[in-house]
Amino acid sequence: MSEIKSSAPQYPMARGRCPFDPPPELGRRLREEPVSKVRIWDGGEPWLFTRYEDVRTLLADPRVSADSARGGYPTQSPGTKARPRQAKSFITMDNPEHSAQRRLLCADFTARRMEQLRPRIQQIVDDLIDDLLAGPKPADLVQAFALPVPSLVICELLGVPYADRAFFHQASTVTASIEVTAAESSAAIEQLLDYLSGLVQAKLADPGDDVLSRLAVEQVATGAMTVQEAASMGRLLLVAGHETTAGMIALGTAALLEHPDQLAAVRDGDDALVANAVEELLRYLSIVHSGRRRIALADLQVGGQLIRKGDPLIAADDVANRDPAQFPEPDRLDVTRKARHHIAFGYGAHHCLGHALARIELQVVYRTLYRRIPTLRLALGLDEVEFKHDSIIYGVHELPVTW
Repeated sequence: MSEIKSSAPQYPMARGRCPFDPPPELGRRLREEPVSKVRIWDGGEPWLFTRYEDVRTLLADPRVSADSARGGYPTQSPGTKARPRQAKSFITMDNPEHSAQRRLLCADFTARRMEQLRPRIQQIVDDLIDDLLAGPKPADLVQAFALPVPSLVICELLGVPYADRAFFHQASTVTASIEVTAAESSAAIEQLLDYLSGLVQAKLADPGDDVLSRLAVEQVATGAMTVQEAASMGRLLLVAGHETTAGMIALGTAALLEHPDQLAAVRDGDDALVANAVEELLRYLSIVHSGRRRIALADLQVGGQLIRKGDPLIAADDVANRDPAQFPEPDRLDVTRKARHHIAFGYGAHHCLGHALARIELQVVYRTLYRRIPTLRLALGLDEVEFKHDSIIYGVHELPVTW
């Protein structure tokens, strides 16, 4: 008897001609099959949700689990499936464990605290632009600017030596890749955990004014948390704190350079316009492009579809941010659009802890870079740029620019 092959399409799907748009098949499903089955790398067939309201409903429902250790959870790759248990972070935990761990960091990432960092972020941005202007042309905006900005900020916030950036950049690139083997991903995570465990131990003896020191003194020294648990929390903050923002800086710049009228509006606009542009670019680009992964804890109805307990689920926030029911003419980049209700930072209990920091970093970057280098342009055609189709976080590997 011949094997019956699944008709569900492979997910993630291939992008079309425009590298800034979600895959065309996702757009078709949003319009015609908003809840449907897809097939992922290991042969699993999760439900895929594409409508904005359905994605928000799913991500806010306590009957839906983010726990990646549950059987049947739809992981992104062999590497994420093989992630060691000691590397588990609160973004893949459910309440009450999730809220208890997240609460330990809330005071460090309040909007008010992040706003106090704005002058330092501005200094970092200006210094890096000085270096960029003094260096050779063309330059790779990723290595010269997009990656250093959030890396410097998160290193200072956490208390991680910026001199070690080459190590943790490489390790985080490996852990975000969907193409590496399980062994390669696990090895990179173990190296990061060993490195951060050493930092936590050092801060127990000689604490500073940073997040890792506070965790060491208030949690590890009191026995409330192990060194390994503090290191795991630090790993999440370190990787998430630079990888996503770096992606948005470079990809957002590429998108604006391809839309000169929108670039001019950002360059010449006031602070309110720039802040608005950040929200629109977050919506338009939605760099978490492999969906928010979940698993059903009970039978439930979402989008008119009956979901059974144990069913794997993917909330496709990238195409949900292109839902015309929420964003008229959603495929058009419009920096004057009121788009703050986008879900690029997720939604519900797992809404990104660092959203305020990311927003301020992007506001400072977009407000400063194009004013100080008004003739900035790509040094090659957009079709020659290598985009990160191989990563959980979308972006560009390099962005050669000149001026």
